[in-house]
Amino acid sequence: MLQSYLQNTWISPTATAASAAEVRDAVTGDLVCHVSSEGLDLAGAFTHARRVGGPALRALTFHQRADLLDAMAAVVRARREELYVLSARAGATLNDARYDVDGGIRVLRDYAARARAELPDTPFLVEGPAERLARGEDFLGVHLCTPSPGLMLQVNAFNFAVWAPLEKLAQAVVAGMPSVVKPATPTAYLTARLVRIAAEAGVLPPGALQMVVGSVRPALDLLEEQDVLSFTGSAATAATLRTHPNVVARSVRFNAEADSVNAIVLAPDVRPGSPLFDAFVREVVTEMTVKAGQKCTAIRRVLVPREHESAAHEAISAELAGVTIGNPTAEGVRMGAVVSLAQRDDVRRAVRRIAESGRFVHGDPDEVRVIDADAERGAFLDALLISADPDAAAPHEVEPFGPAATVLAYRDTGHATDLLARGRGSLVASVVGDDLAWTTAFVRKAAPWHGRLHLLDSTNVTQTTGHGSPLAALRHGGPGRAGGGSEMAGTRGVVDLMQRTAIQASPRWLASLPREPPPAASDSA
Repeated sequence: MLQSYLQNTWISPTATAASAAEVRDAVTGDLVCHVSSEGLDLAGAFTHARRVGGPALRALTFHQRADLLDAMAAVVRARREELYVLSARAGATLNDARYDVDGGIRVLRDYAARARAELPDTPFLVEGPAERLARGEDFLGVHLCTPSPGLMLQVNAFNFAVWAPLEKLAQAVVAGMPSVVKPATPTAYLTARLVRIAAEAGVLPPGALQMVVGSVRPALDLLEEQDVLSFTGSAATAATLRTHPNVVARSVRFNAEADSVNAIVLAPDVRPGSPLFDAFVREVVTEMTVKAGQKCTAIRRVLVPREHESAAHEAISAELAGVTIGNPTAEGVRMGAVVSLAQRDDVRRAVRRIAESGRFVHGDPDEVRVIDADAERGAFLDALLISADPDAAAPHEVEPFGPAATVLAYRDTGHATDLLARGRGSLVASVVGDDLAWTTAFVRKAAPWHGRLHLLDSTNVTQTTGHGSPLAALRHGGPGRAGGGSEMAGTRGVVDLMQRTAIQASPRWLASLPREPPPAASDSA
């Protein structure tokens, strides 16, 4: 039975194996653990976060909190091989595991560096120049950003069991807020190892990091006005959490990063066979196969000019034909399994629905050749490329959360921008082309529907960080279906977690702010 880490103690649930959820190896189908939150003292854990972890973090300056992130990054890096090994049980290749684990370490370090460079060595932030509020100079106004005396409840998805909690933790720690992490059940054992590494090293103050595995629904009733509910997962679950009676009644700050049908657009000026066209193909194949397509930012829709539709089918299919699938620890395997048999079934249903308006160009949802594994016991899927009617509803509404993408041929620029908007809001879209006038006009129409736009041309194609790679410096989130939230965004994301209060006072009082700690009442909250 997988343990939770609450109030500085590893605790087993009271559930029996029969009543707990089973978690199985994505590759072999063998039992990994049972997961339940039955009998856990969630109220005590929340109180511990607010009364112990929060005051300890709020007593530190931004720079001292940055030191905690560097220490956390060091201990995780020292034991990252353990996380790589466990990641394979979730179907991840070594490259997939590094994407998750090393990516999380980089976010910790990035936030530590940014906190030192962009924030003062104080526990709070005075934002912007003072505003004169009267005729004279003796009554001024500023905005003061102080740590909230609450906690962050992280509700994370299964696909990034290390990166996601570390990314949210980085912002929360710098903002002076403790975290209670709720990992997704299919990969909860991986997050549990991460938390155990941190707990054994003692790098964070007691109460700054706790973890509950299993259902967290009872915890939603425990959230208070100063807390933050940070969610990553499906749009349907986001809607349920957003409208929870206690979340609504207490105006709990809610941040959602939900699924979206992200797209890549090939501009009309890019010719098949050109270096830029080849880069476009590589981007599509990478996003289909890294982590077996289980990324919230993965490309789901591939928009190409109608005259290049056949060339896109052929080029992408040719690249996919070289992708070896199987046991992620086997030599030469480029793509492992999806996280579970249930997830495999979900992807199969999704791609079949999309293919009702088209056909499979590459791959078969029911058959796959694998290396060093049993294709039925393991949650394996072929890389699935679909060609569909661009004006059908399913390609813009259904997200196959796995190694699948759909090619949609657009008639003209207006048709392309309309197709993008039919996704009702996405985390990211890529545009590939050298025609600056076309790309600029396209971006002006596409930007309101996306949290991030990734623009590739011949001058930057060798330096791109990739369509599907969120970066600590930039906003990660999107409008509409993508949740309407925002994560990371550099120190902007830190300030988003703090309370911004307008202060009207004398210059004498305002001048004293950077040298004073937060009020004592804040620490006792």
